[in-house]
Amino acid sequence: MRFDLITTDTESKARAGIVYTAHGEIETPIFMPVGTQATVKAVDQTVLEEVIDARIILGNTYHLYLRPGEETLNKAGGLHKFMNWKRPILTDSGGFQVHSLAELRKITSTGVDFKSHIDGSKHFFSPETVIRIQRNIGSDIMMVLDECTSYPCEYEYARKSTDLTLDWAVLNREAFEKLPALYGFEQNLFGIVQGSVYKDLRERCAKGLIDIGFDGYAIGGLAVGEPAEIMYDITDWTTNFLPTDRPRYLMGVGKPENILESIERGIDMFDCVMPTRNGRNAYLFTWDGVLSMKNTRYKQDFSPVSRRCGCYACTNYTRAYLRHLFIAEEILALELASVHNLYFYLDLVREARKHILSGNFKNWKNEIINKISNKLSPED
Repeated sequence: MRFDLITTDTESKARAGIVYTAHGEIETPIFMPVGTQATVKAVDQTVLEEVIDARIILGNTYHLYLRPGEETLNKAGGLHKFMNWKRPILTDSGGFQVHSLAELRKITSTGVDFKSHIDGSKHFFSPETVIRIQRNIGSDIMMVLDECTSYPCEYEYARKSTDLTLDWAVLNREAFEKLPALYGFEQNLFGIVQGSVYKDLRERCAKGLIDIGFDGYAIGGLAVGEPAEIMYDITDWTTNFLPTDRPRYLMGVGKPENILESIERGIDMFDCVMPTRNGRNAYLFTWDGVLSMKNTRYKQDFSPVSRRCGCYACTNYTRAYLRHLFIAEEILALELASVHNLYFYLDLVREARKHILSGNFKNWKNEIINKISNKLSPED
């Protein structure tokens, strides 16, 4: 994998670049739709490619390991062929999902014992196991196994967790070099910076990962309940220590304003379930704020969801129709809303890239956040 840094904003850390993978180029900043179980919920792969123009999607090692399983993915020739997706795929290691199991898992120095959320069966993830699974998945970008701490987190626990993440990072790297790629194309491995809200731990973890050497670097353990300003501060601090010639990925973020603020702080890649999850619950993102599509005011509103949007929901259907679909609990509502929200998120980062390249990102960002910042539109 190669990352070309095209330019950096003169008034911030915002960057425009290109990530080159075996399955295509990715212009950054980029948002990655979440396809946890080999599907982006309610959205067909053809629509993802031809309508939304998603350049890369995200799958999840934990979920794909449980269903459909390594053997099935291997016999299918990898996840790309299994789900008929020709563009790049990033797979999370499953560390966050194992973290969320709480009482169903036990962390040791060698890995994590956990019980499946599906049937309670017992499993074990080690750094070596996670690399093997992701080799069978065949993702373009693989993530190391790490420990994601909760918020708030005591310093001493965060310190021990950071040590464990670094120890595991070494084992991840060794397993990555030992186990060959299976499908005839190059895979890449990203390290994950942990350390909770403690700057000294974040710095130590970042420097330790760089010493080990990875193709890119992610910031994990944020967007887990801490105030947004703390997330921005830790992100800004951490990017000071990450190499400029590698992509930077802020995991699990987030709201449109979170993405723009984090781009300003030097982040290139993002993922979050919010656009599809909120869409399925009738909340649609627009350049003027969020619309609640079950609102009675839209019952006879025959205008598009957003006149600025070029998605097929906005170019073919009206607010009244989408409201009707939600009220009638029709499945098409979930598809149209998900397509619209994903289109908006991809449009948002494309516009951010344009303004980074033109040199006026910061002023543009401030104007946009004033309009869209986590609020219902004036109509709602």
